[in-house]
Amino acid sequence: MRPQTFQDFVVSLAKNDPTTVSVQTLAESGDTKHPFGVSITTAKGEARWQIYGQLPEGERHKDDGGEFQAVEGNPVPVGDAPEPSDAPETWLAALLARAESPQIANIDRWSQRQDSSGKPGLTITFYNTARIFVRLL
Repeated sequence: MRPQTFQDFVVSLAKNDPTTVSVQTLAESGDTKHPFGVSITTAKGEARWQIYGQLPEGERHKDDGGEFQAVEGNPVPVGDAPEPSDAPETWLAALLARAESPQIANIDRWSQRQDSSGKPGLTITFYNTARIFVRLL
């Protein structure tokens, strides 16, 4: 999944989640520094996320900007629903897991890594080996 497509996916999910107060792309919020990202407000406050990606193994950038071949598998475990009081990383990981996307193979929370720097973020790995990185600004 390309960053633009993932951004649209997150905006759609957040708009339909009852714990979301507001959501908009970073561009809509006036951020011209980061090409892709979202600003999501919950009861916990605003979280601004930059989105960037890594191509699937063996893929090259295409001039047409089209999507990569989607590969599907078992969705990641759903887990608990996002709660308004969740920390931003916890909230976003729960939102993505609850989507039950058959394209998402894994959601890695950076704060839970053994070598964690403490910076919140997520690595979303897709079954086609593409990756999306979402970091809290």
